[in-house]
Amino acid sequence: MFTTTIKTPLLRGIRGLPLLHCARWMFASQTEGERKVTQILKEKFPGATAVQVTDISGGCGAMYEIRIESEEFKEKRTVQQHQMVNQALKEEIKGMHGLRIFTSVPKH
Repeated sequence: MFTTTIKTPLLRGIRGLPLLHCARWMFASQTEGERKVTQILKEKFPGATAVQVTDISGGCGAMYEIRIESEEFKEKRTVQQHQMVNQALKEEIKGMHGLRIFTSVPKH
């Protein structure tokens, strides 16, 4: 029996990942983690006009960028807005390395 083992792919993409994996990662829809965080934020902020969650850790779920626009942030300082988001994701944050949070109030 003849077997061939390739120890390293000939072509590498970003972060040294094989190009096929990179293509899947770049063109895939939301990851499971992104969907879960988005769902929680939509439940906790039902009046939100925009919720965008992006896994910025390469798809492993260690770090997320969150952009959320809601009237609930009106007349609150940025730190208070971010505390609201952190509180909403209290359980999920335990398994994360970090978050980037961007909050805003809808412009009328």
